[in-house]
Amino acid sequence: MKKLKNNTSLIMVTMAMMILATSCKKSFYTSVNRNTNAPDPTSIIPSVMLSTVEGTLAYTQGGDISRYTSLLTQQTSSTSRQAGAYYQYTFTSVDFDSPWGNLFTSVMENNHTLMQISDSKGDNAYGGISRILMAYSLQLAVDEWGSMPYAEAFQGASKLQPKYDIDKDLYDTIANLLTTAVSKLNDPNPGVDAPGVEDVMFGGDLTRWIKFAHAIQARLYMHQSKADVSMANKALAEIAQSFSSNADNAQYIFASTETAANPWYQFNEQRGDITFDTSPLGVQMATDNDPRYLLFTDPTFTDVNLVGMGPYYGNINSPVEFICYDEILFMKAEATLISTGDIMAAQAFYRAAITANMKKLGVPDANITVYIASKGTLPLTVNGAITKVSGEEYITLYLNPEAFTLWRRNNSPVLTPVSGALGVPRRFLYPQTEYSYNSANVPTSATLFSPKIFWDK
Repeated sequence: MKKLKNNTSLIMVTMAMMILATSCKKSFYTSVNRNTNAPDPTSIIPSVMLSTVEGTLAYTQGGDISRYTSLLTQQTSSTSRQAGAYYQYTFTSVDFDSPWGNLFTSVMENNHTLMQISDSKGDNAYGGISRILMAYSLQLAVDEWGSMPYAEAFQGASKLQPKYDIDKDLYDTIANLLTTAVSKLNDPNPGVDAPGVEDVMFGGDLTRWIKFAHAIQARLYMHQSKADVSMANKALAEIAQSFSSNADNAQYIFASTETAANPWYQFNEQRGDITFDTSPLGVQMATDNDPRYLLFTDPTFTDVNLVGMGPYYGNINSPVEFICYDEILFMKAEATLISTGDIMAAQAFYRAAITANMKKLGVPDANITVYIASKGTLPLTVNGAITKVSGEEYITLYLNPEAFTLWRRNNSPVLTPVSGALGVPRRFLYPQTEYSYNSANVPTSATLFSPKIFWDK
């Protein structure tokens, strides 16, 4: 792993390098509470910690988590080396030490420190933002692993073996974090310290952070909305308060230097064992003459190992996307179908979602028109329409772990297992570090297929 740096100031760069240099060592991850290298909270400047948390969250999601989920959902493929084994569902608990450790230690533990600092100083802006980042990180973790430590986590030596909280209960924890965050961000007093350029995601724009909070909450409700009108209606209420254009997209854009590069770019520069144009998704897009094909999967795009990843996501400064406007519109289409069964209303949101995605990617208007004429009509049954909406959303969620969640929720697109008789895996394995250092609490019976995450019905 290369070190990630933010370029807003020298002190931010130094802090990010220090934390990531530590986190690159596998031996560092012994449990979620044994980070003896964590800095003294009283010595940390909130602006430095914020930029570090944002950058490490983007690097963690865009690293192993994105690679594993893209292979499982067949957005990418592999026939060689380590990635080839993953594509055949050959994972061990050790494979998950790094993403678990990065997410809990480099992201969530540092973010927990930022929450404490912000609250102690009465900095409502940082207090709200840090809770939104914690909510997003926890949602990402729960959706891949299920039950995990949180209530007893991040307590240092006083609780070295934290209990596991139930996955469904953690969704309530996430919702509470978001509610408190919005309240803090709506407080007319942001505090002495207010974020600015060090906020790489939104530049200190608290209105956009509030929209992001509602977008996360909409996701939580959509994940629980299968045949549940009340959840769909709650999702619609949150959607109405979230993103209204691509300008609101929650993403982290990397810098144009090798030491601050996008994680997929770094992986492709170092390895050549994941392919893009020959993946089932790549083949489908080529067959459909999808105008996004050469933006996602381009065999002529120049990279060291000629792996064929397209420029939008494969450049040195490409973004890692958390939640974007196109996803919001797809959620709105699906929630409308569940809530009212109104096919025509849902179809309008569905077409708007495709348009938002293609405009974000820079597809010419004429190509968008042709694609919608071909793919923009929904079936006249609710279940059929949901299947088609999910199939298109799966494309827009390219390399985003949310695609794995979407597929598990709606079984769309239909994926043909590449190995074994048990189908496509439904979850991540718990890491070996947890079995080694928290064996009294970590579930011993978890596999790649069970227990399913509580919303996976």
